[in-house]
Amino acid sequence: MELDFETCRKAATSRDSRFDGVFVTAVRSTRIYCRPSCPAITPKRENIRFLPTAAAAQREGYRACLRCRPDAAPGSPDWDVRGDVVGRAMRLIADGVVDRDGVPGLAGRLGYTDRHLHRMLTAEVGAGPLALARAQRAQTARVLIETTGLGLAEIAFAAGFGSVRQFNDTVREIYGRTPSQLRARRSQPELDEGVVSVRLPYRAPLHAEALLSFLGARAVHGIDALDEDGYQRNLRLPHGTGRVTLTPRTGHVAATLRLADLRDLAPAVARCRRLFDLDADPAAVDAVLGADPALAPIVAKEEGVRVPRATDGFEIAVRAVVGQQISVAAARTVLRRLIAADAGLFPTPDELLALPDAAFSMPEARRGTLRALAEAVATGELDLDGGGDREETVERLKALPGIGDWTAQYTAMRALGDPDAFLPTDLGVLRGARAAGLPDTPKALAAHAERWRPWRSYAAIRLWRMP
Repeated sequence: MELDFETCRKAATSRDSRFDGVFVTAVRSTRIYCRPSCPAITPKRENIRFLPTAAAAQREGYRACLRCRPDAAPGSPDWDVRGDVVGRAMRLIADGVVDRDGVPGLAGRLGYTDRHLHRMLTAEVGAGPLALARAQRAQTARVLIETTGLGLAEIAFAAGFGSVRQFNDTVREIYGRTPSQLRARRSQPELDEGVVSVRLPYRAPLHAEALLSFLGARAVHGIDALDEDGYQRNLRLPHGTGRVTLTPRTGHVAATLRLADLRDLAPAVARCRRLFDLDADPAAVDAVLGADPALAPIVAKEEGVRVPRATDGFEIAVRAVVGQQISVAAARTVLRRLIAADAGLFPTPDELLALPDAAFSMPEARRGTLRALAEAVATGELDLDGGGDREETVERLKALPGIGDWTAQYTAMRALGDPDAFLPTDLGVLRGARAAGLPDTPKALAAHAERWRPWRSYAAIRLWRMP
């Protein structure tokens, strides 16, 4: 990926935190790389290189700055919103697919050969899938070293390393410290076994109340909840189960994770970041939406509104089907009955298919839609967790019986993370448009919304929030 030197240098010189995660500053003289916002003295011009990712810097032999922790910066908003192969690959790598299935498994999910995928990623982000996964393993290891009392050998395998020696060599290479030396720097108190406390950084501003109120209004007893501690939900993860409490703070969201298997730390963190849309660039979004005179006062009043996404794409698709033409409260009631047989976890596609008809509490046609959806996900026809092509997935959704454009777009918005999904027929969107002085018929509103591209999902959230 081409990075303009002067633009990057200005961002780094001004310590602009908006660029954290967009690129890293590598210093030739010290062989250390930093966030653009690092408070350290700005290096000489001739000693600076700008690279697109931490993995690219590590691949070229640079060590992570222990002051600004560039490996823990928010993810690039570019990879977060892009629906192409590289964007999909970056999301799957963050979810731990390379650690679980190897590069062939990642390439297979994307429909490319290993070699071609490596070429595309290296050209765009400066590192191939193995290097990107290695960087993520190193960060996971650092978090476990500094927040748990686990033995270092246990941490090595929990973080995804194949051996203790590989773990030791990687940590020393990336952080310039041995694992024992990193542990000596630990400032956090040791937590209970299986509990990890993580700071999830974001680009300010973050309108936390909008996120929490949206998720709290749709919470289903036994799955998720909103209380004074924050938003809590159960997680179904690759190696076991977990529960997370997410509490927005200034500059970060505090995440307390209780995991049955610590190998699930990286995917759990990735899914929590996705749920709260923490890799978004709110300044870019608000600039486009605020350019519309009708939305300008709304944006100015509530900066940094995010799109609440998902930890489980199939769950969101089911919620969308259940919510067709009924209220949010009624949908919660139906969902509570649907999950009554499961101990705090949303049913998998196979589990849903095994449920008796009586468990669905809905008309036969909608029950058939849910079964068709579950069958499509179970057989691999639909990928609802970030690896599928967004446009293709929407078309496949609409090909299922009982799924129209509203359900497909809602699923694209929350499950697929599409920043430009829009629901012009939604009653709440139309009501919000009317309150904002916008066109309030589906056709006219859809035409007006063209000026909000590529951020129409964020516009929909704002219209839902209108009184």
